[in-house]
Amino acid sequence: MSINLYQTGVSGLLAAQQQLATVGHNIANVNTEGYTRQRAEQGAMLGNVNGGNYIGSGTYVQDITRIYDQFSHKEQLLSQSNLGNADSLSIQLNQLNEIMTFSGDAISGSIDRFYQAMNGIADNPSDLGLRSIALSQAEILASDFNTLNANFDQLEKSTNGEIEQMASKISQISLEIAKINEQVLQNGNLTVAGQPNDLLDKRDQLVGQLGEYTSVNTIQDTHGVMTVMIGNGSTLVAGITPLTVSVQSGDPDPLQTKLQLNSANGKVALDGSKLGGAIAAKLEYRDEHLVKARSEINRLAMAISETLNQAQSQGLDLDAQTGRDLFTDINGSDMQASRVLDFSANTGSLSASVNITDVSLVPTDEFEVKFDGTDYIMTNKNDGTISNLGAPGAGTYATGFGFEFNENSGAPATEDRFTLRPTENSAALMKVTLTDGKSIAASGTVDVNASANNVSDGAVNIINVTDPEAARAYTEGTNSQLTVDVYESGAGTFEYRVYDAANPPPSPVLDSGTFTGGVPKVINMPPSPATAAFQIEISGTPTGQGALAREEFTLSDAFGPGNGRNASFIAATQEQAIVGNSTQTFSQGLAVTTADIGSKASSAQLVAGTAEALFTQAYNRNQSTSGVNLDEEAANMIKFQQAYQASSRIISVANTIFDTLLAAV
Repeated sequence: MSINLYQTGVSGLLAAQQQLATVGHNIANVNTEGYTRQRAEQGAMLGNVNGGNYIGSGTYVQDITRIYDQFSHKEQLLSQSNLGNADSLSIQLNQLNEIMTFSGDAISGSIDRFYQAMNGIADNPSDLGLRSIALSQAEILASDFNTLNANFDQLEKSTNGEIEQMASKISQISLEIAKINEQVLQNGNLTVAGQPNDLLDKRDQLVGQLGEYTSVNTIQDTHGVMTVMIGNGSTLVAGITPLTVSVQSGDPDPLQTKLQLNSANGKVALDGSKLGGAIAAKLEYRDEHLVKARSEINRLAMAISETLNQAQSQGLDLDAQTGRDLFTDINGSDMQASRVLDFSANTGSLSASVNITDVSLVPTDEFEVKFDGTDYIMTNKNDGTISNLGAPGAGTYATGFGFEFNENSGAPATEDRFTLRPTENSAALMKVTLTDGKSIAASGTVDVNASANNVSDGAVNIINVTDPEAARAYTEGTNSQLTVDVYESGAGTFEYRVYDAANPPPSPVLDSGTFTGGVPKVINMPPSPATAAFQIEISGTPTGQGALAREEFTLSDAFGPGNGRNASFIAATQEQAIVGNSTQTFSQGLAVTTADIGSKASSAQLVAGTAEALFTQAYNRNQSTSGVNLDEEAANMIKFQQAYQASSRIISVANTIFDTLLAAV
């Protein structure tokens, strides 16, 4: 009996010792990141039969388990992935917003100052100082666009670097998890008592770190070996076999890097948009938000360049020469070629380009042209709409989006693909090409003067000058007294004549015809469209005083150092709705882009705040179960200390009884 009592005391002593050791381990790791509270599971030994009774024989610690709630851990992991995604996107968009706000203010100010200078030239066309100021402001404007584009380049470069770092970190975590799986496997079946709790904590901590970068799902087999999957189910760790994630150059744009999953048997492309976590946010930011902002700024730079170049071309400079381009030609050969990117898998020899035909219609979207063996099929990569451009060989293909797809040389092979970016490099390559303020085409070419006898609201205006020098020659030579007269020949019907007043009708007129009152009539001058140097427009209802009374307008050469009509025309483009299907002025287009980015940054910040709150809740729920509570552990320490002392007393009593028996014998 005393021997059984001794063994009972020893078992209690050992059990209390292990309980104290477990409590001490919990207290020591109260601040250890990823540590899960442990508990010694104590059970009673089977009793001994004595005199028909079962007498207890003590206790033992059957296992030391982790207080682990799989559901709350999964919830925390999901929340952590969502937080990583939202927080990363918020940081990136805030950075983009700061850059756009600063650069947007600079560009907006430059636009205003340039147009102020042009208004000054309109008032005083012969002032060379004002002309020099206008050129300087144009250079500052171009420089502001160049700087903003360089900032975009830097943002793209830094984002690519962060994506590469994250891919490397994911690969490192994969290797570490595989190593732990191997160690767990060496410990045997986890269904048997005794598991490497601290090793499992380390593995869960690594999975948690992985969850910051990508969404994670795990499966654990009966041996405790964990399989880790990322994104939409791509296996990253298969038991003790780790896979790695790497970055490869994009195709056709090498800067739009892609992710791939590497194993000993090959490589598989990863869909970055479905990975979740911070790495998906980086890819979304680079491929969507940054691309859209860059494209909108490129479109604005293109619209400004083309609008001012076209306005310049309709006037004459101080040397009576047709106005040359103020900014880089948006359809220069280098610019056109840079808008088309070839895929590396193309086997044909086609060299293609994109020619801009109407800047007001050009979208910020990206397109893909694919040759299906019969026709060129163009797909809008933003909304998925498809257009059939036709079979190869035509040379030029209208798209309906303000640009043309051009075949320069060679021929495509079936399945060849080309990415089209209609606005590409417009901000990067924007430069002022004029070097002398005298070259600003401030002077108009043709003036229209209404007769003092006119009584109606009818008007004749110059609406388009395609060749200023030819237009001037036409009105100062043999047609130096060019006249347009109009009269109402019937109710609402008007007849017009264009003739030289030096040879009036019945001599042959230069042009004549009819039109409906209130509907503008456009007339080519000279009348042949092939040789037309400018166009005039008759508008309103030019009804004279009395039946068949004619309203007369005289056209004359307008060139002169003091003529600032074309400068006024250039200055007026500031208020014209040109951008975005002719819905926005330059300043409005810039403001909309800046406001859109600011709105996205604000929304992302709210989403990040919500994600952080949800993660905190999930973390606290998990910690309430798995975390170490010092008050609880202190109480357990006292309890097990008392149990240890009591078990020691049992051993002492057993020794005393045994000594008494020996003395009696």
